[in-house]
Amino acid sequence: MATLQSLAFSSPVSHCLQQPRLHSGLLSWAVHGSAKSTFNGQSLHLSRPQWAPIRRCTQASRSITMMVKPKIQFIQGTDEQTIPDVKLTKSKDGTNGVAIFKFEQPSVFDSSGEFGDITGFYMIDEEGVLQSVDVNAKFVNGKPAGIEAKYIMRTTRDWDRFMRFMERYANDNGLQFIKN
Repeated sequence: MATLQSLAFSSPVSHCLQQPRLHSGLLSWAVHGSAKSTFNGQSLHLSRPQWAPIRRCTQASRSITMMVKPKIQFIQGTDEQTIPDVKLTKSKDGTNGVAIFKFEQPSVFDSSGEFGDITGFYMIDEEGVLQSVDVNAKFVNGKPAGIEAKYIMRTTRDWDRFMRFMERYANDNGLQFIKN
């Protein structure tokens, strides 16, 4: 007589689980109610739900780091293609600072009619999002010509986080830091 030992599947992302989880269809598979199947010509009947065992892996878990290309957006989901001129100021005691971004003919003006209005200034990288609502558009002869966005850092932690973003953004876009 045939017996059913276990029902399990493995995830292509990770073959080790630290904590057993029971999300419907995500990490475990259940046979609900009554299921009939033919196995070597014999009928198989499961009358109550059977859960597949999830085994813990004895080897060290590996973390997956997702790298996000640093980008700037004025409309969430729409990357700005124009590279800005950035000016930084920092207080003498180093506790706060201001970054002013100037975009000449930004690409957001090309797509703003299709995707909506400018909602803010978003700097996105693998650590998350830095944002500001201090955004001003410049118009020449009634036509949009540029955008100036200001990002204020109130603590040394804010300054350090901003500098990490700028280093990634500069490396990805070929920018250089020039001290005046």
